[in-house]
Amino acid sequence: MGRRVAVTGLGVVANCGIGKEAFWSGLLSGPPAHGFDVDGFDPEPYYDNPKETRRSDKFTQFALAAAHEALEQAGDLSADPARIGCWVGTGVGGIETLEAQIETFLEKGPRRVSPFLVPMMMANAATASISMKYGFQGPCENTVTACAAGTHSIGRAADLIKYGRCDVVVAGGSEAARSPVAKQGFINMTAISSAGISRPFDRERDGFMHSEAAGILVLEEWGMAEARGATIIAEVLGSGSTADAHHITAPSPGGSGAVRCMELAMDDAGIAAADVAHINAHGTSTPLNDAAEAEAVSKVFGPNGPPITSTKGVTGHALGAAGAIEAVAAVLTMQHELIPPTFGFETQDPEIAEINLVVGGPKAWTPGPTLSNSFGFGGHNGTLVLGTGA
Repeated sequence: MGRRVAVTGLGVVANCGIGKEAFWSGLLSGPPAHGFDVDGFDPEPYYDNPKETRRSDKFTQFALAAAHEALEQAGDLSADPARIGCWVGTGVGGIETLEAQIETFLEKGPRRVSPFLVPMMMANAATASISMKYGFQGPCENTVTACAAGTHSIGRAADLIKYGRCDVVVAGGSEAARSPVAKQGFINMTAISSAGISRPFDRERDGFMHSEAAGILVLEEWGMAEARGATIIAEVLGSGSTADAHHITAPSPGGSGAVRCMELAMDDAGIAAADVAHINAHGTSTPLNDAAEAEAVSKVFGPNGPPITSTKGVTGHALGAAGAIEAVAAVLTMQHELIPPTFGFETQDPEIAEINLVVGGPKAWTPGPTLSNSFGFGGHNGTLVLGTGA
């Protein structure tokens, strides 16, 4: 079975709130008026000096801010630094830096390109920065699996603890890819909603809303967390990962990859479908993805399955950070004993399987095992199983 994995800290930066309290309030209030950018973020407190800040892409800045909040909540870690790891996923890394430096190259010439271009844009910059700032000397890795990167990172990080390599891992995902070319790429592939609304599972859904965010969890070996008197706020019970092996952007027909992923995650957690009390859906608001996920959930849980929400109606789709902020949302949902509604949903789509979607307002519930799904471009599927920590 392996060792138990406790969650002892949460941190989040998102369009609907910086910090977990603001984030939770945002999930209950609906999409913010300013849209899907992170508004009012100041990176300076997380760096030693302004020069370091300037030499860091925004996706790394977000990750450091979220890690700071999570580690503050976790308290004084008692682990050997060599057994504390970092694993922070991303979809595209420092693409804003890359775009800006290409523009510099074209307008001002090659000698004006920043010597910090590569360390700023590299996909492992966020996890490396956390490791260096806090002196964590264990495995320092990252996952780049498109929209499943945050979920996969947390799952792999939990395995490091479960199987004895680490005692603590700081894990999650970060993304800041709302640069002009990146946004236009999504628009031109018709992935973005032409109406400017994220409407998960709704009949009129026509694409996601591209956003940015970071979510970080402090994962810790259960016995060590108990011994040092830490507050255990949740537990990572298990995870699953599969590939559709079907298409670079479209999900496999009937959600077959998602079905296998959820089943593997539940098997890893040692639970049955009947034990699942809630699902935080991937729910991107794209026609094919929502249909495939609804069918997959219906196949696994039947027509009267657990209550489901997609928080992307508020947060938009933060790509490689999506699974991480949704894992944070799932833990907060357990803590508050309240499931946020799926904002943007108005009309049932008769063409997709009907699921037990939470709409119209938050739903009170008795917390129990919760699935958090992420299904990325390239056919990457990830599912986390989170427990209450009781």
